[in-house]
Amino acid sequence: MSSPAEIAPDTKDWTWVLDRPCAECGFDAGAIERVDLGAMIRDNAAAWQRVLAAPEATQRPEPTVWSPTEYAAHVRDVHRMFFGRVGLMLSEDDPTFANWDQDETALAERYDLQDPAQVAPEVLAAADEVASAYDGVAGEEWQRPGRRSNGAVFTVESLGRYHLHDVVHHLWDVRWVDAP
Repeated sequence: MSSPAEIAPDTKDWTWVLDRPCAECGFDAGAIERVDLGAMIRDNAAAWQRVLAAPEATQRPEPTVWSPTEYAAHVRDVHRMFFGRVGLMLSEDDPTFANWDQDETALAERYDLQDPAQVAPEVLAAADEVASAYDGVAGEEWQRPGRRSNGAVFTVESLGRYHLHDVVHHLWDVRWVDAP
């Protein structure tokens, strides 16, 4: 298996997906109803189960592109990170989120060596946890703010849509897998 060091860091600011559809995966944040976030996150996690069961789940399509398992490990960690951020937004006034270097996490956690059979239930559990957090948001809580250290401001609602794009986009990234 290739070394994870061969993957170029993603330095793009993806917040634009809140304003217009993603030209790559087709995700349209404006078409998402906030009350559907939990169900859509759970549905996405279920789709990852099929991907992780595929024979090529640990194979990189190219040396510089993550394998489906590496993407799934990232998705698991995205769910965990967003669960923490939603919790902060609901419990603190306008929190600033700690930086999260996804590429550093991939290297430190050795995504390239993770077992798809272990990652699969972890994706489900992390998705269910954060989906339940979104399911529990009511009324004005959807508008509670939080911000990244770079100044990008989110509401719970926009954070949920941004989060959903991330996991939908990564499922699109592994569309080449012939899932059972």
